[in-house]
Amino acid sequence: MKYTIKEVKNSFLSFFEKNNHKIISGSSIIPENDDSLLFINAGMAPIKKVFTGEAVPQSKRMCNLQHCISTNDIDSIGDRHHLSSFCMLGSWSVGDYFKHDAIRFATNLLVNELKIPKEKLYATVFSGDEARGIPADEESITHWKAVGFADNHIIKCGFEDNFWRMGDGEGPCGPCTEVFFDTGDKYSKSYEETGVFDDKKRYIEIWNVGVFMQYLQTADGKYLPLPFNSVDTGSGIERLVMTLNGLDSVYETEVYAPIIDFVRNNCAAPNDVSLRIIADHLKTSVLILNAGVLPSNVGRGYVLRRLLRRAMRHIREVQGNANLLAEVTQKTIENLIACDIAPDWNFTHAQIVDAVLAESQKFEKLLAQGIKVFADFVSKPQNIVDGFLAPELVFKLYDTFGFPFEMTRELAEEKGLKVDENGFNELFAKHREASKGNTGKVFKCGLAEETEETTRLHTATHLLHAGLKKVLGTHVNQKGSNITPERLRFDFNFERKMLPEEIKAVEDYVNEIIAAAVPVVREEMTVEEAKAAGAIGLFESRYGDKVSVFTIGGFSKEICGGPHVENTKDLGTFKIQKEESSSAGVRRIKAVLK
Repeated sequence: MKYTIKEVKNSFLSFFEKNNHKIISGSSIIPENDDSLLFINAGMAPIKKVFTGEAVPQSKRMCNLQHCISTNDIDSIGDRHHLSSFCMLGSWSVGDYFKHDAIRFATNLLVNELKIPKEKLYATVFSGDEARGIPADEESITHWKAVGFADNHIIKCGFEDNFWRMGDGEGPCGPCTEVFFDTGDKYSKSYEETGVFDDKKRYIEIWNVGVFMQYLQTADGKYLPLPFNSVDTGSGIERLVMTLNGLDSVYETEVYAPIIDFVRNNCAAPNDVSLRIIADHLKTSVLILNAGVLPSNVGRGYVLRRLLRRAMRHIREVQGNANLLAEVTQKTIENLIACDIAPDWNFTHAQIVDAVLAESQKFEKLLAQGIKVFADFVSKPQNIVDGFLAPELVFKLYDTFGFPFEMTRELAEEKGLKVDENGFNELFAKHREASKGNTGKVFKCGLAEETEETTRLHTATHLLHAGLKKVLGTHVNQKGSNITPERLRFDFNFERKMLPEEIKAVEDYVNEIIAAAVPVVREEMTVEEAKAAGAIGLFESRYGDKVSVFTIGGFSKEICGGPHVENTKDLGTFKIQKEESSSAGVRRIKAVLK
């Protein structure tokens, strides 16, 4: 029997629903109120505060499917099972059942529901850590034996492999137990024969059956009992479907195979690694773009730019036709829908394709030039010392030609050379310090940094402010803002939740001003002159003798010290993603530009 992604998704969710778990919605891949993550990288990440008691769970038992981004695996893309994005099937118990039921549920689902032969499954458990004062997880071993796992199919592993924690700081943590599938002798010798558990080739992890959160890791490295125990499970659906269908690679599943086949049929020089990179990177890029992130040189935008430009380089490598990038992006969107794992679309498919093409146009001219510069440089022996490229070239390719550091490293490795990351970082730091003198308003007006993206979003806050006053009333005023390269956050006084039609009216109003191509005019005057001219003035204690007043036609006039575009036509399309409470009497809007 061949299992589809949709069937496995539905089997997982219905199994846990039958066992009294509430199916909850997946979250955006952009973390909410969590500065510790660039992207959601695990199914539990959006709800991690329920395990510390800081938030109330929707139910003591929950399950869902969550899109995740793994930035650590980008360099490994092209092997059997590494991906830069994946769908995590997750189930949780918050202060309810613990190890016994977690292991029982896993065995029932894998063996009885999905019909995986038990002899093909291995369980890893925590072996204990005497130095940290944490005992071995003998309880899980007992439960695995109770459900029929043989002694030689239960593998004890150490702290780094089978003890989960949020990081080095304070937070909930605990031992975990994972299930691996034996893919057979063709990959390496068995554990029974060698005593070595080869979890890189032969044995593939298909489910973390339980992070058993029973300890609190303190800031000074102690492990104290939590007031209640919880279970966090997670299974990457692509790996699970690969296993169920006896496939050699996740790239043979329906998530990637149609895309790879399409690229193969529309290029002159296909190779498996490039085909996998193209399929993986464009899928992840679609998800990130849909979350409102645009390519940039910092943060999430840098990850997106790196993925897109790496995919573009490999399209050149396989000699794809001129329209291939746009066609693959569109087919990726369609395939996510066909597999029943599409996100909620924040933008039209055409807008996402256009964003990919816009980045391609920026990069295409630079790519050919940069590759030529690289080739010329490495042909000269004086530019290579002890097998390392001079850091100056690596930085030049980044600064002048837009090559992410990792792309230059790839090019160098193809030539048997290395790059000096520390040298590159030193040059980058010097460049950044020199740039600060030219960007005196960085970190002002709610901007996390001053870039093309934050400048556009900052201008959009003025239009949003005007739209809120028009739709909700002139009594509405800004109470705060925060702008990153991916989105704007705008707080304003209002006593109730906005109605859907009010949100749409504000959104339409802003987009009408953008479409009207209105100039953004800056004037310098005293605060009194600004007020007399009808300018909105907030946070007056911050003003000096002279202020800048930005006027956008007859729509907006505000005192502001931040950067702005020259014309509203430069903003793109305005989209409100969320309207929520910030505090008593204060609402918060999060919005993006495309």
